[in-house]
Amino acid sequence: MKVKIDSETGREMITRRFATVEPVFGNLRSNKRLHCFTLRGKAKVDGQWKLYCLVHNVEKLANHGYAR
Repeated sequence: MKVKIDSETGREMITRRFATVEPVFGNLRSNKRLHCFTLRGKAKVDGQWKLYCLVHNVEKLANHGYAR
């Protein structure tokens, strides 16, 4: 894995991942305090996850120009 990450393609992949995926999980965990789900059952957890994602996306739209 170290060889893959140290290659040119691996560095590009990691850079894209940090730019797209990691900030979302960081925001949900630290700012929204989603460290664990408060509901039980697959359907309820799925609903709670979608609600957190909806809040994240609406906040992103509000802060980055959609409301302007």
